[in-house]
Amino acid sequence: MTLRNRFTLLFVVFAVLITALEGWLAWSAAARTLEEQLDKRMLDVAGVAAEQFRLAEDLLSHYEPGDEQGLYQDYRRFLQYLVHNGHTTRADVFRWGAGDPAATVLVSSEPPERVSVGQELLWVQQWLVEVRQASEEGSATTELLERSDGSAVKFGFARLPTPDADTFLGVQIAADYLRPLDALFWRIVALSSIAAGLAGLLGWRLAGGIVARLETLSRAALRIQRGWMDRPVKLDGEDELGRLARAMERMRSGIRRRDEQLRRMLSQVAHEIRNPLGGLELFAAAAQETDDTQERRRILSRVRKEVVGLNGIIDEFLGFARPDRSEPRLHDVRVPVEEAASLVEMEFQTNGGALVMDFPEEPLLAIADPLQVKRAVLNLIRNASQAGDRIWVEGSTVHGEVRIAVRDDGPGVAPELRERIFEPFVGDKEQGAGLGLAIVKQLVEANGGRVMLAEAVGDGSRDGGRGAEFHLYLNSPDSLPAAGGADSATAKDAKR
Repeated sequence: MTLRNRFTLLFVVFAVLITALEGWLAWSAAARTLEEQLDKRMLDVAGVAAEQFRLAEDLLSHYEPGDEQGLYQDYRRFLQYLVHNGHTTRADVFRWGAGDPAATVLVSSEPPERVSVGQELLWVQQWLVEVRQASEEGSATTELLERSDGSAVKFGFARLPTPDADTFLGVQIAADYLRPLDALFWRIVALSSIAAGLAGLLGWRLAGGIVARLETLSRAALRIQRGWMDRPVKLDGEDELGRLARAMERMRSGIRRRDEQLRRMLSQVAHEIRNPLGGLELFAAAAQETDDTQERRRILSRVRKEVVGLNGIIDEFLGFARPDRSEPRLHDVRVPVEEAASLVEMEFQTNGGALVMDFPEEPLLAIADPLQVKRAVLNLIRNASQAGDRIWVEGSTVHGEVRIAVRDDGPGVAPELRERIFEPFVGDKEQGAGLGLAIVKQLVEANGGRVMLAEAVGDGSRDGGRGAEFHLYLNSPDSLPAAGGADSATAKDAKR
């Protein structure tokens, strides 16, 4: 079953259940209320009639067959009055005792030729339990009795205040309230059918809208799976599907960006390797043709230098494509930063440069992988050494984070490159593959930190030149809520 059909069926079933339940509750409440009103009406009639017969105590006690004249007719007319005015459909005064086999008529609203004094009253026989209840409590009503012709009646009994305690008034009332209840029932059925139809239409329309949006997302996912990244994922709305569409669009953009980076990486790898290989081929041919030992040694030295450079390019690509697993721990960042600086400082000073370190005397504790911190700072210092003649490396705590700043007095970063400076293969240097800053960003973010290019301030450096300044931020023990326990103990040991 399709999602649209399931959605529609759910709407229909829900609408039918709700309307049917509400209709049944309304019908039951109406039936119960009407029946209670009928019982009250019946008992009121029986009570009025009982008071009327209070004056006939002696007469009723001595009625025998053949006494259908005189006052009998007056009492019979009273019972007929109750019938003709719509209060009841039949009324009988009868005698019945616990030891009597049957109830016998004293006065009846029926004609004498049909019901006479002393005759057995058959309709009372099936309600003797209620008659006994009326004898004990004064009055009682029966359950609803449905006849074969579809009509329904109820009976009520009241004990008459005669010397003979076994004299009762029995009345029969038509339960005509069932007709409006039946009409109400069929209205409820019709309402349920209409509600089901409307719910089906509404469910179909709503499901159609949802399914159409899901199909749009499904087609977009298929395009992404097949590598067709040109068309953006567009789906209006602020609902869950709209948010899912925006997430898929970010995924598409990310995959497309990584695909572009991969293509650029492959192109850059081919370019970076082709040039050294061309030089190696020329050097190898020159070494093969020369007989001069000194010249061959010089050529082989150049070959070795090119091989070292080629290995460096390959290591840079591998470092970006397969970053090492980060193992953050609490340590003094001064140690890996000084190790990174020492690897560059000697060669940098030999070429006339100067590297200035400015760190506090107390430990500068951060939670990160020391080896990756060293590698990230080393890339920043090497970039700075290629840009200018002076480098400043500073460490401090800023707003609960450890900040390492690397600054140079070079020409700075061109404005058009500032937004993309941390992307792979973006740079303005002829040396390297343009992955240094991308690797720095990758390493820092793997340790829960961040790196940013600081805004150019004035002339940039302390001694002239505009320069570039990079800030590397790492988590300190104070910046993490759960930096207690073992980390706190490690911090104390580091401070000692």
